Amino acid sequence: MGDVINLGRVRKRKQREAQQRQADANALHFGRSKADRLRERLEWAHQQAILDGARRETEDDEPDASPER
Repeated sequence: MGDVINLGRVRKRKQREAQQRQADANALHFGRSKADRLRERLEWAHQQAILDGARRETEDDEPDASPER
């Protein structure tokens, strides 16, 4: 007589393997490494600093400035 096989376990294992294959495919297609995310965040902060440094100040920027009469 052959080995006894639990069909529930086989079904669940097959489903987990399919999900893992799909996750691996998604990671290749959509995923970014932690270093890529960090580099992008630092680059964005650098660009914001450049923009803030080049901003012109106007009277509207000063909350305490009131028109003199």
